[in-house]
Amino acid sequence: MVKAIRFDKTGGPEVMKWVDVDVGEPGAGEIRIRQHAVGLNYIDVYFRNGLYPLPLPGGLGMEAAGEIVAVGRGVTQLQPGDRVAYAARPPGAYTQERVMSADYVVKIPAALGYEEAASVMLQGLTAQYLLRRTYRVKPGDTILIQAAAGGVGLFVCQWAKALGATVIGTVGSDEKADIAKAHGCDYPIVYTRENFTKRVREITNGAGVPVVYDSIGKDTYTGSLDCLAPLGLFVTFGNSSGPLPPIDSQDLAGRGSLFFTRPTLFSYIGKRSDLETMSAELFDVLVSGKVKTSVNQRYALADVAKAHEDLEARRTTGSTILLP
Repeated sequence: MVKAIRFDKTGGPEVMKWVDVDVGEPGAGEIRIRQHAVGLNYIDVYFRNGLYPLPLPGGLGMEAAGEIVAVGRGVTQLQPGDRVAYAARPPGAYTQERVMSADYVVKIPAALGYEEAASVMLQGLTAQYLLRRTYRVKPGDTILIQAAAGGVGLFVCQWAKALGATVIGTVGSDEKADIAKAHGCDYPIVYTRENFTKRVREITNGAGVPVVYDSIGKDTYTGSLDCLAPLGLFVTFGNSSGPLPPIDSQDLAGRGSLFFTRPTLFSYIGKRSDLETMSAELFDVLVSGKVKTSVNQRYALADVAKAHEDLEARRTTGSTILLP
């Protein structure tokens, strides 16, 4: 039997159980994948605690990498033995093996290992759409990334720097400031003792920034808006501190005709062609060395409750891998 994490009610980390599951064989258009590494992301917490509703009982986990062990009828672009990775819905990556649509996976370049691939699919593709599509960062831009030492944050810092941008980032400690700086953040701001809005204005000589990427949510929303230049774009792509308050359109107008967007990765990779293009660009910056993965924590998949506890307590940096 295959082991997997399942939960039948929402709540804290204790609701996740390590159980036997029957995976089955792939049907038409499907593959069966033996997973070597699973990525941990804050969206997993949102599903577990009920902020993002899921049918229950169910599984968790959005990304993983592994080896195809069987293909279903009609699958011609993949074969057993192929090394693949994915970021996909529905959740269910917290498992040793799974059956899923072949359209959701992409082949891994030979230069990338399973852990690297599993750590980049959701966070790396998120960084790709943030920097290359939601707001296309160009040389000379100055940007603000909240939670700069987190998984997406470290990708954004490195990639934006490689694109020729000046990077300002918020972090929660001096240790995280050092990590962010080592990954391309020009101005790490320790928000626990500095007013990040005031500091951003100082760095930009009062002008503000054209874009703020914010995954923290409630605690940073107003401050993030105050960092924007007129016609600036506020990008909220997570809410680790809690959901945003109701959005007042007149508030956006009064602050300088600001733009607001709430993108999701799965909108951007909804078309197979977009998934392939985005993945190719992500893999290119990784293989070239412009962006490096930072797998800073590893846990056995069976110990995922501890991983969730550490993630929610902000004791993690970079990416975290679960080993089936």
